[in-house]
Amino acid sequence: MSDSFATRSTLDVNGKSYTYFSLPKLGQQFQIAHLPYSMKILLENLLRCEDGVSVAPAHIEAVARWDAAKEPDTEIAFMPARVVLQDFTGVPCVVDLAAMRDAVVKLGGDPEQINPLIPSELVIDHSVQVDSFGNAGSLDINGRIEFERNKERYGFLRWGQKAFDNFKVVPPNTGIVHQVNLENLARVVMTADQGGETLAYPDTVFGTDSHTTMINGIGVLGWGVGGIEAEAAMLGQPSSMLIPQVIGFKLSGRLPEGATATDLVLTVTQMLRAHGVVGKFVEFYGDGLQHLPLADRATIGNMAPEYGATCGIFPIDAESLTYLRLSGRSEEQIALVEAYAKAQGLWHDADSPHAQYSATLHLDMAEVKPSLAGPKRPQDRVLLQDVKQNFRDNLVPMTAVREKNGTAEARLEDEGGGTAIGNREVLPKGRAQVRIDGQDVELKDGSVVIAAITSCTNTSNPAVMLGAGLLARNAAARGLTRKPWVKTSLGPGSLVVTDYLKKAGLLDELEKIGFYVVGYGCTTCIGNSGPLPVEVSAAIAAGDLVVASVLSGNRNFEGRIHSEVKMNYLASPPLVVAYAIAGTTDIDLTSEPLGTGSDGQPVYLKDIWPSNKEIGDFIARTIGPEMFKKNYADVFKGDSRWNAIASPDGELYDWDGASTYIKNPPYFDGMSMAVGRISDVHGARVLGLFGDSITTDHISPAGNIKKDSPAGRFLQERGVLPADFNSYGSRRGNDDVMVRGTFANIRIKNLMFGGEEGGNTLYFGGASPEKMSIYDAAMKYKADGTPLVVLAGKEYGTGSSRDWAAKGTNLLGVKAVFAESFERIHRSNLVGMGVLPLQFIEGQNAATLGLDGSEVFDITGLQDGAAKVATISAKKADGHEVKFQAKVLLLTPKEVEYFRHGGLLHYVLRQLAARRAA
Repeated sequence: MSDSFATRSTLDVNGKSYTYFSLPKLGQQFQIAHLPYSMKILLENLLRCEDGVSVAPAHIEAVARWDAAKEPDTEIAFMPARVVLQDFTGVPCVVDLAAMRDAVVKLGGDPEQINPLIPSELVIDHSVQVDSFGNAGSLDINGRIEFERNKERYGFLRWGQKAFDNFKVVPPNTGIVHQVNLENLARVVMTADQGGETLAYPDTVFGTDSHTTMINGIGVLGWGVGGIEAEAAMLGQPSSMLIPQVIGFKLSGRLPEGATATDLVLTVTQMLRAHGVVGKFVEFYGDGLQHLPLADRATIGNMAPEYGATCGIFPIDAESLTYLRLSGRSEEQIALVEAYAKAQGLWHDADSPHAQYSATLHLDMAEVKPSLAGPKRPQDRVLLQDVKQNFRDNLVPMTAVREKNGTAEARLEDEGGGTAIGNREVLPKGRAQVRIDGQDVELKDGSVVIAAITSCTNTSNPAVMLGAGLLARNAAARGLTRKPWVKTSLGPGSLVVTDYLKKAGLLDELEKIGFYVVGYGCTTCIGNSGPLPVEVSAAIAAGDLVVASVLSGNRNFEGRIHSEVKMNYLASPPLVVAYAIAGTTDIDLTSEPLGTGSDGQPVYLKDIWPSNKEIGDFIARTIGPEMFKKNYADVFKGDSRWNAIASPDGELYDWDGASTYIKNPPYFDGMSMAVGRISDVHGARVLGLFGDSITTDHISPAGNIKKDSPAGRFLQERGVLPADFNSYGSRRGNDDVMVRGTFANIRIKNLMFGGEEGGNTLYFGGASPEKMSIYDAAMKYKADGTPLVVLAGKEYGTGSSRDWAAKGTNLLGVKAVFAESFERIHRSNLVGMGVLPLQFIEGQNAATLGLDGSEVFDITGLQDGAAKVATISAKKADGHEVKFQAKVLLLTPKEVEYFRHGGLLHYVLRQLAARRAA
């Protein structure tokens, strides 16, 4: 490693000597004191990784001379210290690595060349579903079903843990990846033995989940990437990025009584999304940090994808050390973190000078009010007092078709057995009567059918979790409980949460309201909400009801939470409990009673809401280091179910051709060492014409697989019963399933035929346009030798960092995607899979250009990737030609190189094979 600026230094801590690359020494040559915290982390990364090739002195100088006001135009190479994965994205990563081992052997290499070079840890947290709820046996039942469904996947991961170096797996029933990362995996300052000395450097991380940014709360720079980019990092390939702009977000004051960290982050999300921070870093500062516990900081960092930023970071300070001590880290590690941060100028206290930022925002936390977000997007914040009107405003367009068709008949067939649905009279539209647990009840538009305490965003925060428990205690004492139609669930983010709820005596109180532990994983937040009770499903269908979910999650996009639930609201855990009791969103909880108490008197939310002091007192007396040390003592060991799973041995994976879970992907079929060119595209047809805010949920859904969908038919043809379909997310290791699920979301609207919902399109390869599934049309076009394009609006690819949204797009035969704007991770994933992202010139889109999806496209002037703008010709059936230009979003020279190779993994594979040959 080079050291052009002579910054190599030593640091003595607790009698040990560490080598590090000193930012203060660089500061003697450049004015860097004004740099934001996050830019200093990038600068250290370049100093340490300088090799004269990927990182040259000019790159270091470019960051040292960073201009806050300048638009990004300089490319740098960033190498994270480690990678963290979850199982939905992690399984396809390991599948790709296994496939690369096969491919490198065919290219003359050694399978041992395909090994993670940096610590890579996978946490299994996405697979548990809420099949059972509301009883003491739910945790065990859901765990048993999880292992039955995922035995093959888990066996594959156990093979990977044995076959690959630097790769560890945290087994199921441990916690959610980002909470486990925060509570245990994060080092804050890393060490590595190198050339006989111990190197100290900042902990930085890539994660194959967009909410990796939760770790920003403790001062660790990290963000979500696609699995493709993560795999490259694991194999030692730095990530190419433009030096970012950094937005400063000043926090002052403190949260008022009745406001939670959830309300704060929803406010921050709304402000930053309105400002526009896509592709930028956000850094929090101000005197408000002294009133912000680490858990609250992590909540704000977690939702960086929702406000659109690459990261949302807080500096290392005394609160960081307090949390490290609380979570059971060693005193030796804590001393190193403090000494290193102070030596590097990375420590923050009241006297720290303010950095210079590209722009600044300010929030007085005293102004934060109780809020929810929804019913379709996390940035659409709505005050608690306005939820009732918000529901009613959004109900109108959702029921337009039903209103047009007249009164809905709620004739529900009697299914017998005492708990099933009896025959009911015809009711007005938007209502249905049903018998549940021996009670005759009426479901209406706005009924809350799912209330879930779920997601890393909130289950990591003791204040809101204990707040939920205290509210449940107060409600139960007044004789309140959940409405019988509400599916309630508690998915703690780690075993520590269960321990402190038990110690506080509040787990029993939550259970009284119906919130039993259902599993340790993401559950409802990623669509693993499980089936609704049959009576509730039938009532929704019979009344054509627009029902709601309320969850303490971070995503509420259409079709994500449950296919039968059209409105989804994000809320704090205490409000989730409150809405489970109320049973409807058609209520103003600030002025209307939740229900009637056992004394016959109305009970209002304000009557049972715990005070900030009570919550703080419970935190102080229930949470300690011993909980963390106990629960993480054998974090990689797993339980008897995990250790009973058989797994193969060997360097190369023995693929089972009959498997519908794990399959050798086709990306490297026929691959040689020859590198191609970036060619123009001719004669392309439109696979889909979409509007704004098409998410990765729309493109590559992680929810249920419909029986009559292309993926459902494929599985049934191979003998898989619908009851055993599992989910799209669990089958990400099989490209045959996933390509059929691409663009198959039930809520996606293809504007080629009026925006009708569902994954269909028009096929123009015959005598007349023919409506069919997007997958079937793509296969017909592929057989015809016809390339494809996708047209879309603003914010294309928002949401989870799903590499399958890009992989599936590639395998469908799509060569380019046109959009008004792209979300950062998905654009990068498209490039990594050899799909060209093209951006309409500002002020133009498909509608302004008169494009309806029937055209034949030519994309020219790409100049082997040298062009910044491409010329497009779209020819209509009548011969009319629409010509326009679009920006070529290959943003760095390295991305151009990846694209020439056919994708990032192809580039890495050829580099490794060439190294072996040399």
